[in-house]
Amino acid sequence: MVEHEPITWRAGGEMGVVNSIEDAWLVIEQGRIAGFGSGEAIPFSDDEVFDCKGGLVLPAFCDSHTHLVYAGNREKEYEDKVRGLSYEEIAKRGGGILNSAARLSETPEDQLFEESLERAMEIVRSGTGAVEIKSGYGLNIADELKMLRVIQRLKAETPLTIRSTFLGAHAFPGEYRNNHEGYVSLIIREMIPAVAGEKLADFIDVFCDRGFFTAEQTGRILEAGIKHGMIPKIHANELDLSGGVQVGVRHGALSVDHLEYLGEDEIAALQKGRTMPTLLPGASLFLGLKYAPARRIIEAGLPVALASDYNPGSSPTGNMELIMSLGMIQMKMLPNELLNAVTLNGAYAMGLEKSHGTISPGKVANLIITTSMPSFGFMPYSYGTSQIRHVILNGIIQ
Repeated sequence: MVEHEPITWRAGGEMGVVNSIEDAWLVIEQGRIAGFGSGEAIPFSDDEVFDCKGGLVLPAFCDSHTHLVYAGNREKEYEDKVRGLSYEEIAKRGGGILNSAARLSETPEDQLFEESLERAMEIVRSGTGAVEIKSGYGLNIADELKMLRVIQRLKAETPLTIRSTFLGAHAFPGEYRNNHEGYVSLIIREMIPAVAGEKLADFIDVFCDRGFFTAEQTGRILEAGIKHGMIPKIHANELDLSGGVQVGVRHGALSVDHLEYLGEDEIAALQKGRTMPTLLPGASLFLGLKYAPARRIIEAGLPVALASDYNPGSSPTGNMELIMSLGMIQMKMLPNELLNAVTLNGAYAMGLEKSHGTISPGKVANLIITTSMPSFGFMPYSYGTSQIRHVILNGIIQ
């Protein structure tokens, strides 16, 4: 997936376009792509040559929606779901996000970092080179800041390119169950200034959906975040048509994520903006939800990104090969569309399209070297079996 000139995203029919070179060579200098071409003659002085042994060289995955900083797991809740309880019923019983918030509050910051570091290195081994990580299991100032500080430590101590998102508006904590406006006020007046004061977040996000934050509340929270230098992103339409897509586009959101429910008004809003529709098929698989209408979005001339939604309650995996397989099997996306969705378009959804997501001169040398496959389509086809042989991040083999 090579590009001589930088491009922003692939949309509509262009999502099926992937430029490639046969019998190629690629040169990395100081952690960046210095050049590429085909044939045996490499016009660079090479200190070290690495033979890819017939494998494909791809951009590393850009996973633009995760919650991988969390404490403990929620496998017991999954048993409840198998027994017939819905996501919302589990949440009303104190499960779901509130369960994760309680566990996180009890977990010391160093322990939270160590648990999260394991997951971060797990996704590195699975081919991810750039990732967005959200807070949202704190739901109070102290614990939201704790999560965001852990994300900063992961930035410093892993080879990943990490973008950080403040998601205090993930759910209403128990003490605000009957005072939603009180919690919205706390987010706007105290949490956002505290996060901005420590420069802990690139983005601000809101869970705008049935039973969570309304479109009106979402708009006020986004506006407060924008005033403090945070770029909007949105959870929207996982459970119902919520108005979240429209409020996200109006506020210049970089992405609107989930989109299992999508009507003509949402499509029209997306066509008027530069917001990336980001689909999370792992959550649909795990929760038994319907899948977002990827084909409909692409056929409307729009781009699509795919992300893992790595989190303990609805998508406990960061494996982007699996996400691509779901995109192909369940959402009827074609191989080249999948590759654009998990690389360049995912990079755009994190504001990283100028430095990540394609193999282009000057971009960060984040690469995947695959096994010797008959074509790229073999990767999503062979679900459950990894086709990744090596991962290179910042020019270094991991």
